[in-house]
Amino acid sequence: MHTLNQLKNGELVGITRLCLSEGLTEFPIEILTLSDSLEMLDLSGNALRTLPIELTQLTKLRIIFASNNQFEILPEVLGQCENLEMVGFKANKIKQVPEHALPIKLRWLILTDNQIEVLPNTLGERPRLQKLALAGNKLTSLPENMHQLHNLELLRISANDLSECPEQLLNLPKLAWFAFAGNPFSHADVHIESVPHVKSSSYALHQVLGQGASGVISKATWHEQIYDFPAQVAVKVFKGQVTSDGYPKDELQVCLKVGGHKNLVRPLAQVTEVDYLALIMELIPYDYRNLGLPPSLDSCTRDTFEEGFTLSSGQIDKIINQMQQVFEHLHANQVCHGDLYAHNTLLNDNANIIFGDFGAASMYHMLSVAQQAKIKKIESRALMHFIDDMHSLREA
Repeated sequence: MHTLNQLKNGELVGITRLCLSEGLTEFPIEILTLSDSLEMLDLSGNALRTLPIELTQLTKLRIIFASNNQFEILPEVLGQCENLEMVGFKANKIKQVPEHALPIKLRWLILTDNQIEVLPNTLGERPRLQKLALAGNKLTSLPENMHQLHNLELLRISANDLSECPEQLLNLPKLAWFAFAGNPFSHADVHIESVPHVKSSSYALHQVLGQGASGVISKATWHEQIYDFPAQVAVKVFKGQVTSDGYPKDELQVCLKVGGHKNLVRPLAQVTEVDYLALIMELIPYDYRNLGLPPSLDSCTRDTFEEGFTLSSGQIDKIINQMQQVFEHLHANQVCHGDLYAHNTLLNDNANIIFGDFGAASMYHMLSVAQQAKIKKIESRALMHFIDDMHSLREA
């Protein structure tokens, strides 16, 4: 993180990445002094409402993030930035996306958690687009010409007001990661009671084991033993009303719907209190570690891995076989995971895997038979990417 004083004092000349979060209400014009070098600008966590036309002077700018600000209109100047590829305006108050606000070279667009009702047709005219996050808006339809987005690989449309399944998306040739829960067309009229309800007061949370877009997972112990549960468990407490992937209540129901599988975390109980939603799960053994790392800005939709990390042929074959079984189990239960990645997979020394993170998962039993087949085909591409990634890790 940088400071405005550093910028004004000329201490940041030549930098390629600038991050400013100081409650700014106006765009610091001093940023323009970095026009010869600046490639990434992060103005998240401020109180900005507009961007100046002078932004176009940053001719090397490829990435701009301005999440958690006060924008009500996506700035049109973005569309005039000739090299801009990645745009992230999550958690603003955006209601309008002007026709000319989308850069020609757009590859990555994040508009999660805004108030957008309509998107311009120019969205379907951005052929380089690979990643599009629109969850948590008020969209009632999507541009018909989105069928032209032949490079789109990851799409989030969960938690909107879409009454019909957007058919123009289902035949996209590269779409592999697709989240669509929490819309009228995908409303899951099921309330699964496969595990008991417990009170949040029945356990104590201890150290945090991990966290993501939808919640925080902590180790927990019971105040008193109930239901013959293990003494130590993992508890995922869901965040807020909507996340970057959709509604927490949908994630909870999906976790219960997929039921037991040796390569999935076993759910034990649920908590459904006012303003408190949680899933109690078996504690994952300590010898498991993450198989992969999340995508980077450069890899966009593809996983990354620790430098030097390799696997034997036998380990690769075993991992792939397990993931194929998980895939078939999920789709036999008419669930699309939406985030089938190595970074959501845990691995131990015996090449056993545990697959998790159902934040982007969607039930699809309410769709037509033809639509269901297309959803499975979409996620099969994610499985193929996973398999390709595993083969790329083969030790020499």
